[in-house]
Amino acid sequence: MDYASFLKGLERGEAPPVVLLHGTESFLIDDAVRQVTRVLFGEATDLDLLRETFDVKEAGAESVVQAALMLPWGSGRRLVVARGVEDLGAKQGEPLAVYVRAPNPSTALLLVANQSLNAAHWLMQAVPPGSSVGVAPLAGRQLIGWLRARARTDGLEIDEAAAELLAELSGNDLTRLRGDVEKAALAGGPDNRRVGVAEVRAVVGEHRLRHIFELTRALVARDSATALRLLELLLNAGEDPLGVLGMLGREVRAIWQAAEGLRAGRREDEIARGLRRPPDAAAAVIERARAMAPDGPARLLTRCWEVERRLKLGGSARPEVSLLITDLCAG
Repeated sequence: MDYASFLKGLERGEAPPVVLLHGTESFLIDDAVRQVTRVLFGEATDLDLLRETFDVKEAGAESVVQAALMLPWGSGRRLVVARGVEDLGAKQGEPLAVYVRAPNPSTALLLVANQSLNAAHWLMQAVPPGSSVGVAPLAGRQLIGWLRARARTDGLEIDEAAAELLAELSGNDLTRLRGDVEKAALAGGPDNRRVGVAEVRAVVGEHRLRHIFELTRALVARDSATALRLLELLLNAGEDPLGVLGMLGREVRAIWQAAEGLRAGRREDEIARGLRRPPDAAAAVIERARAMAPDGPARLLTRCWEVERRLKLGGSARPEVSLLITDLCAG
């Protein structure tokens, strides 16, 4: 069963007696546990007698089985969550294998493995057909769909364009994405529940700083693929092309300054102090300057000025700056 189908079953109030959740996306696994808890117990806050959670490596399979066999008290169902089942060998897990063949119908047993299991794994063989749920990292349209659905669960509404932009800026870290949606909603006012592109752009400052920092590192490392990807992220988030160009110019001037210092025979620590950067960053700039031809830094500075002139005359920003980054990484 895939994760989406499992969630749809929960929406219908279906909590099977045995489910194996396996995969590397821990946020989705924890979210599934929360949703099963809500389906079984509603908004109940005192779950001490209703839910038990085990670290199987410490407690052992037999303890999990004994908990699953207990009858519920004050509710129609119990929930037992067994984490770390991937650490059990077939022999260690034999009590579980026996139990899942005839599970207690009043217990929902969630077996949680924090890695993807192949079809030959003993757990995949042991659980009833259709009871294993793969939980893989989300990407593309799946990620956008999840983000919008998660926002609705949290009482918010994010439109598709805003969800796409936020995913592009934040990546597929689900915890960060959820937090950024909440921050974007607050950017529209304390009572705002709708998130559009404007609200997302209002909270991308931290992403902007991170992307600018990573772009400067990619330039020094001559990593054109990474630099071009970061340029796209910055421009898509509304960054001013002339602002990006100014940052590129500062990087080239730092390389030129280091090259001039090396040519003048100055010590590297003296050059590094003049660059006013963290030691590792300054060392990378000096190394880049050392590797360039004598006229390289000055030529790249001239290239930056040429692009600035063309942009101010109405040139197309994205291709001009993209070509400049390619030249800077090649030079």
